Amino acid sequence: MRLVAVTKDATDYAREVSDFMRDIHMQTGRTIEVIDPDTREGVDFITAYGIMQYPTLLAIADDGTMQNMWVGTPLPTVMEVSAYV
Repeated sequence: MRLVAVTKDATDYAREVSDFMRDIHMQTGRTIEVIDPDTREGVDFITAYGIMQYPTLLAIADDGTMQNMWVGTPLPTVMEVSAYV
C-alpha cells in the first residue's frame, strides 16, 4: 500500500499538508509520497487517477488500484488514513 499526496508548494494549503505528512510519519512511521502535478510524472499520475483538485491524498494498493481518495481541505484525520497503512 502506498500513500500519495498530490500537492503544490507555495500555496495556501501547503503548511496544512506538510503538518499532516509529519503527523502521519510520527504516528505510523510511514512516509507519504509527494507528487507535483506540474511535472511530467505528475501530469501522467493525475490523468490516470482523474485528479482535478489539490491537495489530493490517495491510498493505492500494490497492484495500482485506488483504495480511497481524499480531495481538498480539510485533510482527513490520521486515524482515517492509518487504516490504509
